[in-house]
Amino acid sequence: MFTQFTRSQKPSNGAVVELAKAAATVTAPEPSPQEAELVARLELKSELHDVLLERLNLSVIDKVQPEELRREVATLVSQVLSERGRPMRAEDFKQLIDELLDEVLGFGPLEPLLADPTVNDILVNTHRSVYVERAGVLEKTRVRFRDEKHLLRIIDKIVSRVGRRVDESTPWVDARLEDGSRVNAIIRPCAIDGPSMSIRKFARHPLTMDRLVEVGAMPAAAAAFLRGVVEARLNVLISGGTGSGKTTMLNAMSSYIGKRERVVTIEDAAELQLQQEHVVRLETRPPGPSGTGAVTQRDLVRNALRMRPDRIIVGEVRGAETFDMLQAMNTGHDGSMTTVHANTARDALGRIEQMVTMIGLDFPVSAIRSQMASGLHLVVQLNRLSDGSRRVMSISEITGMEGEVITMQDIFVFRRTGVSATGAVLGEFRATGIRPRCLPQLQAAGIDLRQMNFTSDGG
Repeated sequence: MFTQFTRSQKPSNGAVVELAKAAATVTAPEPSPQEAELVARLELKSELHDVLLERLNLSVIDKVQPEELRREVATLVSQVLSERGRPMRAEDFKQLIDELLDEVLGFGPLEPLLADPTVNDILVNTHRSVYVERAGVLEKTRVRFRDEKHLLRIIDKIVSRVGRRVDESTPWVDARLEDGSRVNAIIRPCAIDGPSMSIRKFARHPLTMDRLVEVGAMPAAAAAFLRGVVEARLNVLISGGTGSGKTTMLNAMSSYIGKRERVVTIEDAAELQLQQEHVVRLETRPPGPSGTGAVTQRDLVRNALRMRPDRIIVGEVRGAETFDMLQAMNTGHDGSMTTVHANTARDALGRIEQMVTMIGLDFPVSAIRSQMASGLHLVVQLNRLSDGSRRVMSISEITGMEGEVITMQDIFVFRRTGVSATGAVLGEFRATGIRPRCLPQLQAAGIDLRQMNFTSDGG
């Protein structure tokens, strides 16, 4: 097998010269011993990686068993190290093989972070600096890329797998990994100091509503109410800031959608993790090199209306598609859900109104608000607090119109009371004591209301 996927036993002279030039450019003013060791390791890994790319037959790598590939890579690396006269401890050798396999098969230095279940976000600030978020707290890692070209190669590897591209003409891109993790990358000239990338990881096992109750995101009574809202097919808007958990909440709530219902999801980069079998997933497409061929969310929402959906779920409304989403909610597609960026539930309605006006039609404000009041039933507001925790801040019901003002009432709210000595935000999530007007709809849908406590002393 070794002879089947190797090409030659020695790297070309040209490759060695180029490697020597690249190594000569890696300099740093008076590096610390740790920095010097890291640079030396990156240089060695770069040299070995290029040797592997030259000697391995990449066209058949996918057909080779991982254990056999690892053995062959280890043999090659051992041979090269012996030729260079560079002995290595067994533990360091094993780590080096892992990193080289990550380079060949995966996303290089990012692979250990992607495999770490405690990491929620990976933030690459140029090739020299990589941060991660664990439990809401940012921390710098020792991970770094060899140079800017190395980082650009990894970015291109990620975005090309989902049919996207990033170059000087389109210097930023939204993409996703195979597990649904969200990726955003931006390169020069827009990224002044060099390429930057952020990866929002999703748990391998999506958070359920029960788990959100366990971690304190909301009380059981609020979770029971949201379950009833979904099963009764009310339209829900989930609002919050960046990283507040909107998509997580949408995934959790969607688990209550019936198995007999046809669901169509529409996203810029597919990341929803719905558990139902009857789901049709649609994803936008950016324009091609000629500037044509783009498929927007509005195009997909319009097409979804012809697909006989029971529910339409838009990952996030950002523009003119908001109008078509409201039309769907008002024309028989009950139980639809979407998310929006906003700081409060009231601000969320303002943003929806603003985005509807972006389509350029001369709609009176009163008509837009009337559509919102009749199409939307509930606004779930989430915030990411100063201690890094993500909480449901309010669950508000849209009750109608008074004049030209949309009326709302809070059913549940989170009241902050202070901050602990460790920096944790203190507070209590309670019912307001107001009984939702939608209770008759829930009761008519056969929802058991006994688990829903709306008294202010029992939320």
